[in-house]
Parts: sequence; structure tokens; C-alpha cells
Amino acid sequence: MSLRGKTLFITGASRGIGLAIGLRAARDGANVAVVAKTAEPNPKLPGTVFSAAKEIDEAGGKGLPLVCDIRFEDQVAAAVAKTVETFGGIDIVVNNASAISLTTTEATQMKRYDLMHGINTRGTFVVSQLCVPHLRKAAQAGGNAHVLNLSPPLNMETKWFAPHVAYTMAKFGMSMCVLGMAGEFKREGIAFNGLWPRTTIATAAIQNLLGGDQAMKGSRSPAIMADAAYAIFNKNSREVTGNFFIDDEVLAAEGKTDLSEYSMTPGAQLLPDFFVEPKR
Repeated sequence: MSLRGKTLFITGASRGIGLAIGLRAARDGANVAVVAKTAEPNPKLPGTVFSAAKEIDEAGGKGLPLVCDIRFEDQVAAAVAKTVETFGGIDIVVNNASAISLTTTEATQMKRYDLMHGINTRGTFVVSQLCVPHLRKAAQAGGNAHVLNLSPPLNMETKWFAPHVAYTMAKFGMSMCVLGMAGEFKREGIAFNGLWPRTTIATAAIQNLLGGDQAMKGSRSPAIMADAAYAIFNKNSREVTGNFFIDDEVLAAEGKTDLSEYSMTPGAQLLPDFFVEPKR
């Protein structure tokens, strides 16, 4: 298995899971378009597109920093064009960029609603739409063309909606892209899959919005999602599509069942993520 010479277009890649996926691919010698909004350092949000691209270079890949707000079609089109101009094509797309607001219906400001839907659902759609022509070329050339959305299984249970309807709608919009586009592009050999973690992942969102230091201690590192994504990218895109993968199940299928290396705090009780049941 290797991604050497392959080109990945990753949104939200300046930090967290997006960066981890880019770094895992970089170890093989992949090209990584680092697509994100952050151009200037922020004390609460470590990393910029430039620092992430530098890390990818240092890990053995080729990083391309692209400042882009995926809510705007023209910015996405420019980022896609620059990636193709630089690396000659696109083999893999990771729709990782996401906004979160765990608010009730009455507490959700419409600007937050619009932000979540603009980034999560609409952003995922437009990135996929504009990358498909290049993924088609990769597939026609016999390549493994993959789109991976960091979105949950479509579990239509009230408990996943009631506490934060707006957020769930926006994340499930990403998952609906998996479901629909997997069917739409199956004959062309372009895979669309979802990937979601069993537990919380130690990211800026967890640190700043969802529990702080205590929640970070009960989380796994982004590396588990990167390793799971890497395994998916190496699957035959003509056969493995339309799935909603869970990180630990992907790794178990690869023969890796001891996941202790991913725990931020060895032996700590892991916190379950939204939309999936804890492992018994």
C-alpha cells in the first residue's frame, strides 16, 4: 500500500484531523493541497495553511498551502485549479472542514445555522462537484479515485437530533453526499465514503468548545482517523464505496485491535462521540 505520487485535496487541513491525514499521506511521498481559511496564526487555533504545508514537506510529501473559504465557489474553483496546475491532477478528496454549534433550536442564531450548512453541507457539495472532473480522469487512467467525507452514519434516531437539530442536519448533509454521490459515480470508479470516530478526537473543537482539558484527556489522537483514512484510500475505489466507516472498525479489519497508542491519556476512560454507540 502506498500513496506515493498521489495528490490529495484536503479541506480544513491546517490542523487536527485534516492535517493528520495529510501527514500520513506525506510519509508515502504524496502531494497534499492544504485547503483552509487560516492564513495568520491564532492563539486559540494552532496552525495555518503555511505551517501545515511545511510539516507535510518535512514528513516527506509536497505541501501546497491554499487559503480558501469553501463557502465561496470561486475560491474553491481557484484552489482546485491551482492544485491541478501544481501537481497535474487530483486523486483523493477529503471533505474535513466543518463548523459546529451544539445549540438547541431556540438558541441557534441563524448566522450560526448558515455557517454550519454553508461549510458542512454546501461546502462538501461544491468541493466534491468541482473535483469530480479530475477524479474522473484519475479513474479513467486506472487510478484509485476516492472522496472521503468526515461525517457520521445516517442514524435517523431522535436522540441524535433533539439536542442540536441544526448541527445534526448540517453533518448529515455531508453524509447524504456520500450516499447519493456513491451511487451517482459508482460506474465511473469514483468512491465516496464516510469516516467517523468512535470516540472524541483531540482537536481544537474539543479543547475550545466541547469540554476543554478534561475532554481532551478522554479523547484519542487524530492519528487514529489518519490511519483509518489511509487504509480506505488504499482500497479499490471501484469496489469500496457508499460506506459509513467507523475508525476502530476500519483498523480492526486491517488486523489492528490494540488502539492504546492513540489514547491521549493512557488508561483514561474514552468519551464516545456523537452519532455512534460506544463499543461494548
